[in-house]
Amino acid sequence: MRCPYCGHLEDRVVDSREAQEGHATRRRRMCLGCERRFTTYERVEDLLPQVVKKDGRREAFDRCKIQEGLERACQKRPVSREQIDELVSSVERRVQELGEREVQSHVLGEAVMEFLRDLDQVAYVRFASVYRAFTDVGEFMSELEGLARDPAGRRGGR
Repeated sequence: MRCPYCGHLEDRVVDSREAQEGHATRRRRMCLGCERRFTTYERVEDLLPQVVKKDGRREAFDRCKIQEGLERACQKRPVSREQIDELVSSVERRVQELGEREVQSHVLGEAVMEFLRDLDQVAYVRFASVYRAFTDVGEFMSELEGLARDPAGRRGGR
């Protein structure tokens, strides 16, 4: 593993632990060049489906895109990096469990919103405003009213 500090290619594993409910292994490593420590995560590579965008384009499932969107929504909110990683992993697992070769992008967006609603309501509203592309204040207010009526997201028997 290349050291993120000095670029040296040799390191030593100092500690290994199960992470993300057993779906990954967290490894603490020490660079043999500069002796600084860094963390890596190892997870099984799964074949994930293609994502079908609203305009019909298809692209590979990209965990980083979901993570970046969540980081923007959770900016300056009391949501830890670990909580964001867990949420991304939950969405990824849900997509894998579908067992499909293709998944509509709205399925991903709705899954993110479902998990985010329980995690942080302000981040949920931020994400929803971009994801749902509200065209006017009325749509935005309608989403806020729905959140106020049912903060736990149990609409429709959930």
